[in-house]
Amino acid sequence: MKLVNIGFGNMINASKLVAIVSPDSAPVKRIVQEAKNNGTLIDATQGRRTRAVLIMDSDHVVLSYLQAETVAHRLNNDEIDEEEEENE
Repeated sequence: MKLVNIGFGNMINASKLVAIVSPDSAPVKRIVQEAKNNGTLIDATQGRRTRAVLIMDSDHVVLSYLQAETVAHRLNNDEIDEEEEENE
């Protein structure tokens, strides 16, 4: 299990991540509202502005204050580090 930091020490399981999207579009806002109504929304922003919405395979939706690009970069760096460890 590989964990990725999504800000403020909050971590998600990278293998359960389906998508990282920007919160600005109407469809994403609808997904967030539906998750809130269903009780599957996880707010990891600590009161800050939401900059990335993480959609998990368990139908949970996670809000992060980090930019979507930052989360993706952290995810990719962890994969590169893991491959380097396997090659050693």
